[in-house]
Amino acid sequence: MSPLPFEAFLALRYLRPRRTLVSVITLISVAGVTLGVGVLIIVISVMSGFDQEWRDRILGFSAHLKVGDRHGLLEHYESVRDTVLKNPEVLGAAPFTSGQVMIKTQPASGDSYAFAPIVRGVDPELEGSVSVLPKSIVQGQWDLDGQSIIIGTDIARNYDIHVDDHLLMYSPETLNRFEKGAREGRDEKTLPFEYTVRGVFDVGFGEYNSAIVVVSLESGQQLYSLGNDRVHGLQVMIKDPFKANEVRNELKKSLGDRYGMMTWREENPDKFNALAVEKSMMFYILFFIMIVAAFGIVNSQITFVVQKTREIGILKAIGATSGQVLWLFLSQSVIVGVLGVGTGLGFGLLALAYRNEFLHFMNNVAGFNLLPVSMYYLYELPAKIQTGDVVLICGTAFAACVLAGVFPAWKASRLQPVEALRHD
Repeated sequence: MSPLPFEAFLALRYLRPRRTLVSVITLISVAGVTLGVGVLIIVISVMSGFDQEWRDRILGFSAHLKVGDRHGLLEHYESVRDTVLKNPEVLGAAPFTSGQVMIKTQPASGDSYAFAPIVRGVDPELEGSVSVLPKSIVQGQWDLDGQSIIIGTDIARNYDIHVDDHLLMYSPETLNRFEKGAREGRDEKTLPFEYTVRGVFDVGFGEYNSAIVVVSLESGQQLYSLGNDRVHGLQVMIKDPFKANEVRNELKKSLGDRYGMMTWREENPDKFNALAVEKSMMFYILFFIMIVAAFGIVNSQITFVVQKTREIGILKAIGATSGQVLWLFLSQSVIVGVLGVGTGLGFGLLALAYRNEFLHFMNNVAGFNLLPVSMYYLYELPAKIQTGDVVLICGTAFAACVLAGVFPAWKASRLQPVEALRHD
């Protein structure tokens, strides 16, 4: 005797592969569910990975909260910093200057290059409390004494810059003085600032590695003629980045309305909003793959009911109830759903485990980078498998498979024994 209920036993027996059209349609249905579940898990996990990686990289390099003066430069920043640090949610606060400059390389041989990065002036001793920058040096060392500069790995590679090389930096004010002197016919030279490369950083985010250079706070103040007691703002690191709005409201009460504050979400709204929209849209679009597979299940079940009409009549004649017949055919949809969802889950997890190997293979086949750093800011394809997403995908796919078999099973259960036997 089989330990299974006779409905499940017969369902498995009827689903054995045979050289019939119904078997082919059933296999196609299972393959469709497998493909739909696998692709959905891959896409949603990669989207979640992008969201997590971007958030970690941005929050590791940029502040959770920036404090500035609404009317211009932040004066007497040390007293403002002391007030900010009194908040129990604040882990660290450090002054900074920031602006775009023009840099010209000074190679020992060959042509020089010019580029226009963002220069950030930081306090070398306090920067570690608000960013991962001091721990991200991959060449040279964290040294900002005097006229020293730290550059990103992409800048070093793109412009062939090495540790101990010299760079000439033109601030906007330097260029304005040069232009004004030329316009007035004065024969005086405006010399650029000269810096020595002391280190190269890699924070794992192409946008920062290719567009930012770092100098000391004193150098940043000198570049923009700020004086010793003025900066562009304070970078603030808090315990929980998702409480940035709450901390901002508390700091507004302690600092007053004179000071403006910007959270990390307000500073980078487009990236995270675009990811959230894309993730939702991809889920709905790819879910239609499962809908197509569900139509295949309906088709195979209807065909199967027509083929087994005589057997249905015999089962009912020997005492099978309408509910048992319904579960007999509905069990087939359940089995198809379990097989499709299970194999799809395995396929998706396996593909995610080897996603970067596959990406490198496709890069070699295509002959160009399918994940350009200039667009996505990452060097590898990220992925984050979230249990909630996997449960939602597998659950909805299984529900679609079961629902697809409800109508054919119901029609089979409604057949009368006499009508079914007469059909033969």
